[in-house]
Formats: sequence, C-alpha cells, structure tokens
Amino acid sequence: MNEPAIAGRFGRRPLLPRLFRQKRAPLRLLAVPRDHVQGDRARGEQLLAGTFARGRSLLPLADLDFAVVGTSGPLAGELHGFSWLRDLAAASSSRDRGAKVAEAVAARWLLAHGTKPDAAWRADLWGERLLFWIAYAPYLLSTHDSAYRAALLNTAARGARHLLSTADQALPGLPRITAWAGLNAASLLLEGGSTGIARAESGLARALASAQSADGGLLSRSPSEQLLLVDRLALLRTAYLAAKQQVPDVLENAATAALSALGGVVMGDGGLGSWQWGNSGNPARVTVLVDGCGLRARALRQAGSWGYHRLSALGTTAVIDAAAPPPSKMAPLGCASTLALEMSDGPQRLLVNCGGPGMSPADFPAELGGALRTTAAHSTLTLGDTNSTAVLADGSLGKGVTDVTVARSDGDDFSRLEAEHDGYLRRFGLLHNRGLALGNDGKELRGLDRLVPRGRKRIRGTAPFSVRFHLGPNVEATRTADGQGAILRSPAAPPWSFRCRGGQLEVEESLWVDGGARLRSTLQLSVTGEVPPEGTEVGWQFRRSS
Repeated sequence: MNEPAIAGRFGRRPLLPRLFRQKRAPLRLLAVPRDHVQGDRARGEQLLAGTFARGRSLLPLADLDFAVVGTSGPLAGELHGFSWLRDLAAASSSRDRGAKVAEAVAARWLLAHGTKPDAAWRADLWGERLLFWIAYAPYLLSTHDSAYRAALLNTAARGARHLLSTADQALPGLPRITAWAGLNAASLLLEGGSTGIARAESGLARALASAQSADGGLLSRSPSEQLLLVDRLALLRTAYLAAKQQVPDVLENAATAALSALGGVVMGDGGLGSWQWGNSGNPARVTVLVDGCGLRARALRQAGSWGYHRLSALGTTAVIDAAAPPPSKMAPLGCASTLALEMSDGPQRLLVNCGGPGMSPADFPAELGGALRTTAAHSTLTLGDTNSTAVLADGSLGKGVTDVTVARSDGDDFSRLEAEHDGYLRRFGLLHNRGLALGNDGKELRGLDRLVPRGRKRIRGTAPFSVRFHLGPNVEATRTADGQGAILRSPAAPPWSFRCRGGQLEVEESLWVDGGARLRSTLQLSVTGEVPPEGTEVGWQFRRSS
C-alpha cells in the first residue's frame, strides 16, 4: 500500500477541529534538534510500505487501531513512543514521502489518545514521545492543515504539563529518566515551556542519581537498557544545542559515563553481551547509535556497581560479571549470572551466555524464559544444581550473592582478574572464586575456578558441580582423544583449543538467543565433578591456534 493510501485510511482530519478546538493561537516549536543517529532503513521501508515491525511482530498500518494495540509490551511501547520516526526518516527519499505516513499515524494517535489522559499518557511513554516528536517535527508538521498542527503541538504541551506531576511516578531507572528527559526537551523547545526548565533539570538529576551508578551503568545492569539510556541522553543533548543553551554538567557527565559503561559490554562483533536476560541486539544498529550519539568515551574496563569487567588484547575480548544481581525494583527479571564470562575473537563470539528476549517481543514458553535466567544458562560454575542467587516462582530474585570482591592487575605478559562471590556460602559453606588471565598477545585465556570453604558450615559428603562454557553461534567443538580438551572451530576466527583439569569434560547441547530474539541451537563445554567439604579447583585454558 502506498503512502497516500495509508494516509487516506488514517487521517479523518475533519474530526480534529471539533476534538481539539483552541481559543489561543497555536503553539510553535522554537527550534528543531538534529538527530545524528541514522535510522534503520529497512524498517523505514516497511513503514512506507504499510507495516510496523518490531522483531518478528508485524502490525499492518492501514488498519491500525490504537485501542486494540494497547500500551503494554515492546511493540506497543515503541509504537506509542514514536521512536520509529527515526527509521521512517532514514528510508524517505524526500520529506514529503515520510511525512504522509508520520502525520497519518500521529493523527490516528491524537484521535485515540489526545483528548484526555489515559494509559498512553504513562510518564515514560510521554517522555519518549516528546523526544521524538520534537526531533522529527518536520515529518509530523509538514502539512498545511492548521487544525492538525495545532492539535499535535498543544497536545505535546499538555503532555509536558502532565509530566510535571507524573514523571516521578514512572518506574525507577530508565523509564523515569526518559520521562524527565522528554520534559526537559519540551521545556527547552516548546513555546512557553522555558518556565519549567529548572524543575525539569532538577527532576532529571534526581532520576539519574537514583538509577545510574558512579561508573555510568544503570543499576538494572541491563546492556539493552544502557543502550537506550545513551540514546535518550544524546537526544536531550541535541535539544540543548538546538536551543543554543549550555548542556548542564549533570547531563554531560551522565551521558559520557553511560557511553563508557556501554562500551564495556560491547563484544568484538559490535553487538552487546548477553547479560540480564538480554541479547546481542543488532550489532550494526549498536555501532550506528554509538557513532551518532555525539559523545566519545573509552570502553569501561574496570567497573564498580555496573559490575562488568573487560579484558582485551589484540582482538580478543573477555567480559566477566563481577557483581551481585541487580535489585528487583530496578530489574524485575534479573539473572543469577555472577562470575559468568563471555569471550570473542574479533567478530566471532566464542563464549556466550544463553541470553533472553531483552526488550524485544518474544513468544518463549514461560518455563524456558525462567530457565534462561538461571546460573546454568551462563558461562560460570554451578554448585549442587542450584543457582548462585535464587530465582523465585514469581520471577523475582531471592537470597544468594550479597558480596563480590574483585582484584585486578595488568602485567607485561598477562592482564589478570580475580573475583569471588558468596552465593553458595549459606547452603554449602563454600565461596566461588574465579581467576582469569588474558595474554597480552590475545592468544590465551587461562582460568581457575575454586570452591573455597569458609565459616563453620560444611557439606556432608560431596556435592556435584559443573563449570559451563556456552559456545557462540556456529562454533563447533570436537573432544580430544584424552577427554580433557576440545578443538573449537568457527567461521569467523582461527581454531581455538580448550584444555581442563579437575573435572570430566563433556560436549553438550545448548542454545543462544540471537539479536532478533530467536532461539539458536549451540553447544556447551561442561566440566563436571564432585566437591568435598574441603573444596576443589578446576583449571582451564583457551588458546588460539595461530
């Protein structure tokens, strides 16, 4: 269906003057920010062709009914937030071509939700909507239809006033930051909004202080959310620049630190690590956002509360989760992933965690969704077939890891990291200690997993353990004749060899959730054994063949 046909089905603009009568002169935008992040052209072409797509979910635009779509779930959230305007702009050979679709969808939204507050006026949705309505105003306001223009701008102003009293009611973390960021942008660039800028800046500062750690990472510890945080703050920076206002230090520092923390979990293919029930995303889109956000920062190597420590040398990258799981109020679906490891050689992911749907629509069975959050779904040690932090029936995390210690050193030959957690202490009287050493030539990663007795509690007899290494997509593993090693072959990296001691090696089936939230069959190396009361250790080594 072409753009005029879509617009014809959507518009129904004769209703707008009756629904949005204004006694005052219509508002105007004082300036339009320039979004330097290039949208996804393929998704934009789908929009122009009449389909809204997110992941595997498709929504025909010609029959779009916002009441049926609702406001919950990733697809509905993105539709209501209007971030898709970026993709539409990327695919539009002319502004008029994209404007026909953008104005038609916006008109339908105004008819469904513009007259009075409802679920679509949720604070985080209004924050995102304002950021993108303002940044892509030329695609929303190209028409000469004064009734529609007045309706959109005055509804935006009402949304901003609504946020003054509701932004702090958004969920803590990224949703609350997004709400205040949108209000900041509106206060800067909507006519008459400057009187609220002080309150908006103060609210954003509070939201950042309560959700962002000192090293820039969100307390949710979600790389998927961290990517959106960088995007939201970068869009707000463009609003300050368009208004010819100095970017506040609080915003500038938070945005730069957020980008640094994000860089710490980007793997060699440019995608994200599979942490906290997230997945790699689209590596090309991650690169585009980082390159276009207007900020520059080195990847964070040694983290505090963010927790992800990075070792890298000549194309080899290893990232370890050296922190306790996130608090439930920041991450309702957190994972028991402490001391899990991911590793890549150039663009090839060698070691991964199983991942999850992240912020993408996915129709995983509930049982599988829960299993992906367990310790066994991560490249680390499990003890007694239990999680290092309990995953409760309602989805929340229970007792487990409370204390993680980390020590790091960089020498002439190796970069070393040693970390320890207490997740198994109460049940087994054992601490899990993991040491890593990455050669400075990038050819060797050594590891040592130890179960160390601590305190007076002791297990009776022995308890089973397993050290798992989930292999990346398309990585094949062949066990060596002695059963203590394997050869790893992949299409995008030289062969690697694996050796272990202190347990029995098996090559087993596994799975990985890719950047499109699709399940992919993979393999895992599993080193198993029994730990006595006095503890045990498992040594292992990955070495590149060339």
